[in-house]
Amino acid sequence: MHGDAFISDCQARLGFDLLSGTWTSVVLYTLREGPLRPGQLQDRIGGISHKVLTETLRRLEQNGLVTRQRYAEAPPRVEYALTEPGRGLLEPIYALGRWTERYADEVLDAQERARP
Repeated sequence: MHGDAFISDCQARLGFDLLSGTWTSVVLYTLREGPLRPGQLQDRIGGISHKVLTETLRRLEQNGLVTRQRYAEAPPRVEYALTEPGRGLLEPIYALGRWTERYADEVLDAQERARP
């Protein structure tokens, strides 16, 4: 940041960019209590397709927010867990959740009024 303004290459944008994905916060939040297999994640989240979950997990892994542990079992087992940076993103996710609880109705009302 430079003064009070965000500039285009400001590192603070990284956090906003990481959390801007539709399912990113949901997946990170779901992993907060420990490692889960993809099927467990999908069951707990609900409403997310296998394809979208896989894409989201890959993106989170590429960004160092989750780890993928593959176990040499038959059938093979894969688990995902939060890394330290992934766990650190829970704080703003919790804060956004509190904001949503407080203001969601007002925002939804404003959206409704703005519809033609």
